[in-house]
Amino acid sequence: MDNFSGEDNDSIDWDTEDELEIQEIPDTTFSSCTNLRNVGHHTVSGHGEASSSSVPCQSKFIQQFIVMGFPEESIAKAIEQNGENEGLVLDALLTFKALEDSPEEQPSTSTQMEPCISSDDSSSQYNENFLDDVYEDDSWSSDSDNCINSAKQSYLNDDNSSLSENEKTLLFLANMGYPAEEVSIAMERCGPEASFSELIDFMCAAQMAREEDVYLPEDEKPKQNSGGYKRKMYNELRVRKKQRAITNEEPIHLPRPMIGFGVPTESLPAIVQRTLSEQAIGPPFFYYENVALAPKGVWDTMSRFLYDIKPEFVDSKYFCATARKRGYIHNLPIEDRFPLLPLPPRTIHEAFPLTKKWWPSWDTRTKLNCLQTCIGSARLADRIRKAMKAMENFDGEPPLMVQKYVLDECRKWNLLWVGRNKVSPLETDEFEMLMGFPRNHTRGGGISRTDRYKSLGNSFQVDTVAYHLSVLKDLYPNGINVLSLFSGIGGAEVALYRLGIPLNNVVSVEISEVNRNILRSWWEQTNQKGNLIDFNDIQQLNGDVLEQMIDSFGGFDLVIGGSPCNNLTGSNRVSRDGLEGKDSSLFYDYVRIVELVKSIMSNSRV
Repeated sequence: MDNFSGEDNDSIDWDTEDELEIQEIPDTTFSSCTNLRNVGHHTVSGHGEASSSSVPCQSKFIQQFIVMGFPEESIAKAIEQNGENEGLVLDALLTFKALEDSPEEQPSTSTQMEPCISSDDSSSQYNENFLDDVYEDDSWSSDSDNCINSAKQSYLNDDNSSLSENEKTLLFLANMGYPAEEVSIAMERCGPEASFSELIDFMCAAQMAREEDVYLPEDEKPKQNSGGYKRKMYNELRVRKKQRAITNEEPIHLPRPMIGFGVPTESLPAIVQRTLSEQAIGPPFFYYENVALAPKGVWDTMSRFLYDIKPEFVDSKYFCATARKRGYIHNLPIEDRFPLLPLPPRTIHEAFPLTKKWWPSWDTRTKLNCLQTCIGSARLADRIRKAMKAMENFDGEPPLMVQKYVLDECRKWNLLWVGRNKVSPLETDEFEMLMGFPRNHTRGGGISRTDRYKSLGNSFQVDTVAYHLSVLKDLYPNGINVLSLFSGIGGAEVALYRLGIPLNNVVSVEISEVNRNILRSWWEQTNQKGNLIDFNDIQQLNGDVLEQMIDSFGGFDLVIGGSPCNNLTGSNRVSRDGLEGKDSSLFYDYVRIVELVKSIMSNSRV
């Protein structure tokens, strides 16, 4: 189960997952010789030496790039195009170097993109992916846009080229690693006057749309190499964005700090108490979870349907080394909670101590962003390596422009420093550790690496949920009967087991066969003594089936789950339809089942 949200009580920052831990690097430009502005007097001879018309400051300006290892001819060309702005000149030089060093990255007609683990809409747990970051977190500042567009213009204005402007643009982007067909589509849709960043944004959107192909039934999937589907998805994305602007959709207001009724590591300013209506009080206890940053009004609606209980918003960064912002509606006691022991590592370096050796001082992250169902590609890691490699001869730290680019990508994709100039996405066993699952919980049994990322990205953060469920330990010393809806890979079951609460009977409802197999395997590996009964469709749980199980078990003590967030999460730019969406409307099935269980159990006691 997943969620995104901000922490400010006055507004939500869509870009940020770790506001308290991450310090933004300020956008600054590099200093230059402020007393010289006449670029025409700043010339370089054929041998790369400053001409006699250049003053000492100008010679120093050139020398700093020569010391960095850039060819003198490239320096001259970059200065001619960009003047004495160090940032623009440096970016142009990096562009020239990338083009020279990557002859193998020629234009390609292939539509295949770098492998990326993506979400699965068919999963019953919610599907949160990286679009929150891609569309809301602009990795390129306005200064960076100017730098790159200037570098692009420098490349396009090469007098030795006989290509047309469009051909030059296509070649420029292709040499940066973008497939030629993707570039052509972007240029066609965005028009001849489109900026460099606009073209890149369009290609990113097209890539995201294509990755959605894996969610469609086989007979509905678009054929390979078909650009119409990508264009359609992108157009729908733009329409949705305009509609949100027209309706003036406002973000919900969330507390800061986001600690709900308390967390083990933070003290509340005052004793928290709440009063539940008589109708809301169990049995059974129920616990519902979903993304905190849902569209405006969604949490009010969910609260109204669940006996007007106010949600408890909690960020899992207070329990582990990764952010995960969720809302919880439940009727559990809130006193005498306790955490799982031993406490998990709460910072990146505590969780991954070997990264300390390679971690640059300017990467100020102490927490990872929300773990999702997709990971950064090998191509991205290689681009970062090349960017860092080019800066090795730079005196001191890389320029702020380079730092910002690398840090933005590291935050967006949760990349770790694993060597000199080397970053890497998290491995699946590292996902498991951060999410609170036992090692190899999702490994084996024919489960692919792709499915492991999907399942883990959509799961509960076990330590967070266990803290809330800890109040049940003294209430059910002889074991508990659980109705687990949208079970996923068994986050709730693992939490209860780690708390030492015997699982007498668990009825699990999960549409994904992969997830059902993972939960069944864990049940067997941990030698559970109780009964595990699974269903693959929540519609199968009608009044007759529930009554039969309640008669057999003596009732359910806990109904727990979180319906799909596909239509709630900010990552969904195509069908963010709230609780009326195809998948997120399953919330009403959760409500239906809670009410049925309460009614049947109430009648059985009479």
